[in-house]
Amino acid sequence: MTSRLDGPQKVTGRAEYGADHNFPGTAHGYLVLSTIAHGEIEAMDVAAAKSAPGVIAVYSPFDPLELHTASSPLFGETAVPMQNREVDYYGQPIGFVVAETFEQARDAAMLVEVSYIARPALTSLEDGLAGAEDAPAARDGAPPSLTVLAEGVESIEDALAVSPVVVEATYTTATQNHAAMEPHSAVALWDADGLTVYSGNQGADLQAAELSSALRVDPSTVRAVNPFVGGAFGGKGRTSAPAFLAAAAARVLDRPVKAALSREQVFTATAGRAATVQTISLGAERDGTLVALRHDSWCSTGIDRSFVEPTSHGTSREWYATRNLAISQKMVPLNVPPTTFMRAPGEAPGSFALESAIDELAIALNMDPIELRRRNNSVAPPGKDLQWSSKHLDECFDVGAQRFGWAERSPDGRTDGDWLVGVGTATAMFPALRFPATVGITLRADDTAVVGTSGADPGTGLLTVLSLVGAESLDLPPERIVPRLGDSTLPAGGLSGGSTATASAGSAIMVAAAKAIDELVALASSPGAPFDGEDVTYADGQVLAGGRAMTFGELLRAVDRPSMTVTGSSAPGEELTKHSFSSFGAQFCEVRVHRWTREARVSRMLGVFDAGRIINDKAARSQIVGGMIWGVSAALHEGLEIEANGRPANGDFASYLLPVNADIPDVGVHFVQYPDTLHNAVGAKGIGEIGTVGMAAAVANAVCNATGIRVRHIPIVIEDLLAEW
Repeated sequence: MTSRLDGPQKVTGRAEYGADHNFPGTAHGYLVLSTIAHGEIEAMDVAAAKSAPGVIAVYSPFDPLELHTASSPLFGETAVPMQNREVDYYGQPIGFVVAETFEQARDAAMLVEVSYIARPALTSLEDGLAGAEDAPAARDGAPPSLTVLAEGVESIEDALAVSPVVVEATYTTATQNHAAMEPHSAVALWDADGLTVYSGNQGADLQAAELSSALRVDPSTVRAVNPFVGGAFGGKGRTSAPAFLAAAAARVLDRPVKAALSREQVFTATAGRAATVQTISLGAERDGTLVALRHDSWCSTGIDRSFVEPTSHGTSREWYATRNLAISQKMVPLNVPPTTFMRAPGEAPGSFALESAIDELAIALNMDPIELRRRNNSVAPPGKDLQWSSKHLDECFDVGAQRFGWAERSPDGRTDGDWLVGVGTATAMFPALRFPATVGITLRADDTAVVGTSGADPGTGLLTVLSLVGAESLDLPPERIVPRLGDSTLPAGGLSGGSTATASAGSAIMVAAAKAIDELVALASSPGAPFDGEDVTYADGQVLAGGRAMTFGELLRAVDRPSMTVTGSSAPGEELTKHSFSSFGAQFCEVRVHRWTREARVSRMLGVFDAGRIINDKAARSQIVGGMIWGVSAALHEGLEIEANGRPANGDFASYLLPVNADIPDVGVHFVQYPDTLHNAVGAKGIGEIGTVGMAAAVANAVCNATGIRVRHIPIVIEDLLAEW
């Protein structure tokens, strides 16, 4: 097993995150946030703030910083703060105070007095369902409503009506916040070369593009640096408000500016996961074969309608073989903070509904839940002709059932003293994706090779992957690879998100390495070179010909070159017309519910995954364990509660519940490894997202197995298990 290359820096505190960068003369910015959910800012009295000790400047919609709508190749337009007086949600950035110290800026921000023209605010998904709108097309262009019917069937209702066994239920999931360990922050400074911003982000080149467009400056004059990112999970894909404001203020003030959100501000001044309502109807033959599946979904979204949580399209459209399928996706615009990508967007909340419904069908059929899933295994997404490139989900269930002791499961759970014990399972799937990526390789005269790309490593282990794949592709030991990440001056690596980084960057490394080797061979045999005119080959970091060998460093020194640099690019292409791609997994969970207190505790977890080739088993296991813990958090702990006035009732780490060590048992992870070279040359598929998919459903299914109580919302709380007691 290979340990993370950046591990020692992180555990010793030597890793520098965005806000850790300090420069002479740095000023500090603090955001002022709205205290209503909908309306217009009538006036802002900033006189007291401006006269407070140490204050340098106060910016507001009445005295704004120069910023424009931002854009990037991947995300399109991104809104920037403080460009008008409209308030769309509680906690929206409406002011920016800059002072000599953080404490001075924070204290002065408290002196800003704001008066509003308040308007009625809609903050509840349940209250807004009547005004739901069709969602935009899905990521693959599919319409929000989609129906696939067997020949002779006129409607999904008809298919359900003739099904011998039908289950129908509505499931709900809570709003969540990414709650990354590192709050969103930025340090910005301008010099003769332009702007440099240090800010945790999931793609340095994308952040640089958004900043250059927002500031209306040449992209070549903007550098974004983020070698370390303290957690992201989708919440740092787009440029944050502190980065936009710090960059604009630093330009006006001609001095570095640092801005960081407080922990409480993170819960409103950034985007989070949507709340969802999902109704699922399953119709089946008595042998468990699905006849019909209907999945209707509603999700919250900000008034800007910038993101939709694709719960039905991300699950029911692909997971099971069924003769008749109908899915729909609607959104409910609310006066709440914007929604965005969060670990396994769509699949995580969608799998809670689908996999709970499948468990309910298994109970109605008196059938083993694993057997029901086997009988409806899909070879291709329903309605598509493109079969899965590789799928070993049955093996995941076989291995998992044997390791977990599934054969000992009782349909009615068991007791252990004062504890009711139940087990549950669920399928996990997440699409195997790739983004365009470019990687540069520089072979140096000291026999080391720099492998670099602008992509980020928000804890996923990508830095180590660059080293391992680079070493393999260049036929070198890993210690001779110098990996570099998180700097927009490096070749554009795109977004580290969607479980794409290894497949995307790894494929580009292989292309670049092949080019580097070709150029070495050509250089070695060129006129005047050590192997002039000879037939040269390459192996083990050496060029060889005529029984002689030289390392590439020796060759470069011989021709008086300090280095040789190439780039390689990779992007999804023709393979998308031939196959469907996904990672697969089987989640297992044991839950203990106390007979008297109704406290629920997860006591065992096991996940078995088919995710292609695993490059670094240690980092891969870490990613899966983190995802599974996230699933437990969603099932039993996590939910942002929005009051009627739009204020988050629990927008801090004291009351926004997250699991701690005592809540999580030892977690078992196993990979069935089948490299998928139809997907990419490396053979790897994504693992960052899939660990959380299905886990919440497995917990809920285990709770039902233990208690007989079916809870159709998450998080599950003690009151849910008292209600039917």
